[in-house]
Amino acid sequence: MVKYAPRKVFIKESGRYVELSYMDFCRRRESDQTYMDKLFIPVQGCLLEVVREQYTDFYRDKERWRYLKKLDTKNSLLSLDGFTDSEGKPLDFIADEAADIAETVVNAVMVDRLKAALPLLSDSEQELIQAIFFDGLSEREVGARFGITQSVVNKRKARILRKLRKIIEN
Repeated sequence: MVKYAPRKVFIKESGRYVELSYMDFCRRRESDQTYMDKLFIPVQGCLLEVVREQYTDFYRDKERWRYLKKLDTKNSLLSLDGFTDSEGKPLDFIADEAADIAETVVNAVMVDRLKAALPLLSDSEQELIQAIFFDGLSEREVGARFGITQSVVNKRKARILRKLRKIIEN
């Protein structure tokens, strides 16, 4: 059982994430036994349904970091003196190249929302977004393609992005 009430719960339905309030999720779980078998991980104050492999990886990594932190505190294993480059100079930072699962999941949810919002735009708005963000054209190139100036393209793009933001947030 969860020790806190998350803001939202994201469940997978038909291959897409569906957003529920925690109360709606609890009601569904009480009425539908299959909800008891679903696996979730906490992501930015929300619960996100994941497959068993993701669930296992998440909690294994979490336990590993907890264990390493305990060792570090107990034995002072990590020392910044050990983090030097080939010339012996201290490193300014250490890059973590491991994939951030929380960020990946949030991005996937946002991409799903964006895909659902794009068809709500007019044909001309969709063409402009396609040209700039998917075809990789500059605003100047888009203006030449549609016979308008770069500044008009920029204003339309800004207006369309505001419209998309409102659609996605609602």
